[in-house]
Amino acid sequence: MKAVYLTEHGGPEVLQFGDLPDPEPGRGEVRVRLHYAALNHLDIWVRKGWPGLRLRYPHILGADGAGVVDAVGPGVDPAWVGRRVVLNPNIGCGRCDYCRAGLDNMCDRWQLLGETRSGTYAEFVVVPEANVLPVPDGFDLAHAAAAALVFQTAWHSLVTRGGLRPGEWVLVVGASGGVNTASIQIAKLAGATVLVVGSNARKLALARDLGADHLIDRSQTPAWHKEVRRLTGKRGVDVVVDNVGTTFPLSFKAARKGGRILTVGNTGGPVFEIDNRYIFGKHLSVIGSTMSPQKDFRQVMDLVFAGRLRAVVDRVFPLAEARAAHEYLERGQQLGKVVLAIAADA
Repeated sequence: MKAVYLTEHGGPEVLQFGDLPDPEPGRGEVRVRLHYAALNHLDIWVRKGWPGLRLRYPHILGADGAGVVDAVGPGVDPAWVGRRVVLNPNIGCGRCDYCRAGLDNMCDRWQLLGETRSGTYAEFVVVPEANVLPVPDGFDLAHAAAAALVFQTAWHSLVTRGGLRPGEWVLVVGASGGVNTASIQIAKLAGATVLVVGSNARKLALARDLGADHLIDRSQTPAWHKEVRRLTGKRGVDVVVDNVGTTFPLSFKAARKGGRILTVGNTGGPVFEIDNRYIFGKHLSVIGSTMSPQKDFRQVMDLVFAGRLRAVVDRVFPLAEARAAHEYLERGQQLGKVVLAIAADA
């Protein structure tokens, strides 16, 4: 099969395009012929590497993907063959206490496509049967691939972990990334008033189109927490979605007493300082999560398929141009998701 893979960590130049053996499905697994893979910042972090990350080379990046099941392993209903599916990249063992409790994203032997096992920058990928979800006829596979990781992540963070309620005020720090564009829409669907902080007018225009109620351009208003306080009558917001990390000091100031700070990542870097006085002085809760359980994935993808939520696709690159796609994503000017086209749509 054609695939984009790496044999060492580094910049986009370490991505190689070539032939690798076709994977074969084992017991309880299906093989998907991929039509699209979507990029995430995770791909860049894995490519660059971090202390303790051990990959089995050649390693194929990519968590998100959608395509058509073309083979099944023992114990799997052969009726899956020919079905259009989207992948849930969050893979639990199905046996540990967390998995039995329906918390497979907290699995003791948790795996993630593109990180702890080879992913979707390839013509084929093998996953457990439980990790494929049928895509309705007529629904675009590129948008299905672009939705999977970011919408389940945002839904689990905002709704399940964050307990978002109608009438609350939500601040989203960042206007155009995949999780943030999903968070804006989910918050609006839940009946919240949404404020968005973005780096420029172009990105904020996208946030407005997705339903944001108030826009703050941080290039014009560096102390954006003051504008949040003004817009909320000095009360502050109930929930802050901050997946940057280095912006926590301003997020703490923007939150009301008893507010919740939600985080699923650290695009600004993993290590930063915080002023703990804001946490205990304002009774703040900092709530982290990774991906989602299967039930959240299926619930939010049903809303995507129904058109109530939509993935924003910025640009599509051919699989062979994955290096250029990485360079584009790293420049940080995209509006929504970057996608790799692998085969003709079905």
